[in-house]
Order: sequence, then C-alpha cells, then structure tokens
Amino acid sequence: MGNKKDMQFKLMELIQKDLFKDPFEQFSVWFKEASKSDFPFPNSFILSTSDNKGFISSRVLLLKEFNKSGFKFYTNENSQKGKNLVENKNASICFWWDRLERQVRINGKVSVLSKDEANKYFSSRPRGSQLGAWTSDQSAELTDRSVLDENYLKYEKKFKNKEIPRPDYWKGYILSPVSFEFWQGRDNRLHDRFLYEIQNSIWKISRLAP
Repeated sequence: MGNKKDMQFKLMELIQKDLFKDPFEQFSVWFKEASKSDFPFPNSFILSTSDNKGFISSRVLLLKEFNKSGFKFYTNENSQKGKNLVENKNASICFWWDRLERQVRINGKVSVLSKDEANKYFSSRPRGSQLGAWTSDQSAELTDRSVLDENYLKYEKKFKNKEIPRPDYWKGYILSPVSFEFWQGRDNRLHDRFLYEIQNSIWKISRLAP
C-alpha cells in the first residue's frame, strides 16, 4: 500500500521570466545546483528506449558530459539499450532531484560518438571498470555469477601490465535534444512546468498544466 500522507512540494517556484531562453543554459544552472546539494549521484538519469515494435524499456545511467550538442553516455552496443538504439534512435532521458523538488525530461535522437572520443573516455576509466567492460556480455543470460568472476580473472591475466584497449562493442552515445521540460514541484500538486521545443532553430517556451 502507498503512503496515505500526500507529499507537498513547497521549496521553490519556477517563473517564466526567470527562465533562460536557451534550455541548455537552464539545465546547466539546475545541474550545478543539484551537484552542490549533496546528492550522491546528481548525474544519474533514466534513459528510456524503444524497439521497433514499440516496447519501451528504462534504466538508470550516469551522464558523463553535456554541451550544446547534447548529453553523452557510454554503454555496450550489445546491451538491450544498444540494440534498441539501432532499431529506434528516438529516446528520452529524465533527471529527478528530489531534494530540490525538480525534474527535467529531455527527448531527442541518439547517435554514436566517434571512436576517438570513446577511446579517450575509456582510457580515463578506472582499470577495474575497463576490465569489467571486457568481462560482461551485457544483457546476455548468465548461468551463474561465477562465470563473471572467471571472465574477470581471465582478462585481468590477459592484460596484466598492459594498457587495456576499448572493446569495439563499448561505445559512446549522444542524445541531441528536440525538447526539454523543466518541472518544479509546487504545493497542492499545482506544479510549474515549462516546455522548450525547437522550432525553426529557435527554442519556443510554453507553460504546461501540471
């Protein structure tokens, strides 16, 4: 059973005149505030993808970088999300910062980053994470946990005292937005919601009913 006490949001309000005209600037401000608010993972977000039959799947990832081009993340192309993105490049990401009573939803198209960029990021990862990328056939069925442990030891031995290369299937992705929605919790469920949509290379801002 759910909590019978109705949660109220009272921290802040979001006023249209205070919004940046560019949603990337607005996101940057909110992201910086989330990063200063003692969240363990302020860069965590939910990525929702769909296959060519319309079945949607969601999972939590970590944002690695964002700029005016989009939002970057890395994963195994053989995973469910990787396969989904081959079939349907449209995807959605959602950030939820509960302590600030804020949510940001971003829709867009996903494309693959260059090999050079993926190599650069992969080389910056901890060695254990690099070995993990070789160890796990992500999303494939496992007969037992021991298979993972054995694979890890195999690759640890293989790359001992060597630089670990990026597996070809481990790639970088970028979601290029076509819309942003900024949500600020308000009392009595009368939240503030603003939608940015790109129209003729200009971001149009609309207020949405909560």
